[in-house]
Amino acid sequence: MSRIRIGLDAMGGDYAPIEAVNGAYHAAIDPAFKNTDIVLFGDEKVIAETMSSLGISHKFEIVHAPETIGMSEHPTKAVSQKRNSSIMLGLKMLMDQKIDGFASAGNTGAMMVGSLYTVKTIDGIFRPAISTILPRPSGNHGLLLDVGANADVKPDVLVQFANIGSIYARSIMGIEKPRVGLLSIGEEKEKGNILTQATYPLLEDDRYINFIGNVGGRDLFTDKADVIVCDGYTGNVVLKACEGMFYNLIKRGVKDDYLAQFNFENYGGSPILGVNKPVIIGHGISKTVTFVNMLKLTQDVIATNLIDSIKAQL
Repeated sequence: MSRIRIGLDAMGGDYAPIEAVNGAYHAAIDPAFKNTDIVLFGDEKVIAETMSSLGISHKFEIVHAPETIGMSEHPTKAVSQKRNSSIMLGLKMLMDQKIDGFASAGNTGAMMVGSLYTVKTIDGIFRPAISTILPRPSGNHGLLLDVGANADVKPDVLVQFANIGSIYARSIMGIEKPRVGLLSIGEEKEKGNILTQATYPLLEDDRYINFIGNVGGRDLFTDKADVIVCDGYTGNVVLKACEGMFYNLIKRGVKDDYLAQFNFENYGGSPILGVNKPVIIGHGISKTVTFVNMLKLTQDVIATNLIDSIKAQL
């Protein structure tokens, strides 16, 4: 088996570089990564000092990046002006096939824009999407997309999200025939806004999609649908509402195995679905365990040939 090379933005995230570097170290010594090399992108001196302060002696390959894109910087402006940032150098090496995947908990917009400029979208893809996992009390998981990449979309884009989400569910989640639902305000075909009403018949007519109809908000955490599609505005509101509820219940001392599944740290992040290479976006407040899971997800996306599956099946 050939070795996998994963690039990690050591400067990305609110708690970088300490948590990013520590996460990379814990991944590197994990047997699950025995065939994987982790390449760190960032200020070489800062990374070395961080490793020293953490007592890490592991020999990482480090690609020096003298610039960092801040979390609040304008994505397009930052990408064009900071070509030597950890994000842009990582994406360039991915484009040049010097690494197999790239992950960052840094500026989400910069990761999205940078990916479009470097590795670019798969031929035929209208808009790349970001997804999130939906835990269910049954122990199963669903997939929701888009959750923030595209605030406004057209019906044909939602249909493409359904196709991409179905491929992801088969490749990564092991669901042989994913059921697809359209997020709306009611189950009836006539319910919803102009976007969902126009999308419904397109999903019905697509023979590659196992469409089951509309699903409401209360269906998100049931086993009614495996893949649920919506515009990025709606999806991001759902995602942030779930995060807010999770943290409020934790603060109130609620302990529950199912509730624990809503901790984003368990999932690491989300691949940008629709670009030519494995690019993983992590949460800005990622800590060590999140970075480990982010790297595991990147490894899974590479090992399962998810990108090639999307290209072949669209």
